[in-house]
Amino acid sequence: MNIAPDWSLRPAAPEDLEPVTDLKAQVMRADLERLGRWDPARSRERVTASFSTRYTSVILVDRAFAGCVTVRPDERGGRHLELFYLAPHLQGRGLGTAVLRHLLAEADAAGEPFRLVVLRGSAAQRLYERHGFTVVHEDPVDVFLHRPVGGTEVRAEVLGGARRLTA
Repeated sequence: MNIAPDWSLRPAAPEDLEPVTDLKAQVMRADLERLGRWDPARSRERVTASFSTRYTSVILVDRAFAGCVTVRPDERGGRHLELFYLAPHLQGRGLGTAVLRHLLAEADAAGEPFRLVVLRGSAAQRLYERHGFTVVHEDPVDVFLHRPVGGTEVRAEVLGGARRLTA
């Protein structure tokens, strides 16, 4: 089991826009190229449109920039997760899970569901599904996910080579 490094969140500041834009390009480029959708200018525009000092937080590990996450009100009610990026050297160490659990606990305490969109074929989809998100719609590029209040975390058990999902 991976042990997440010590981390914290702080509100984003205007000067965080460039590191967030650079991180998105670094971590999303391969998936976007796979889908034939990589365009550096468009990527920058999308980050600029979503980045908000009101809703974006910077993830810190050892007081250094490690990633970001934006949680804004969803027009259908609840919360919408976007711009959730971690530095590559910190991926696979439990940090994303720890941050996501924190955000979900806050939403559950407020009685709010969560929505998000991931790219088709993204490894992140498995993370979200393990934490109670379900697919509500797919198109050729995106997968739309929803998690009701108190969504159940799902764990995979390996039984004789077969996987069984349990809540």
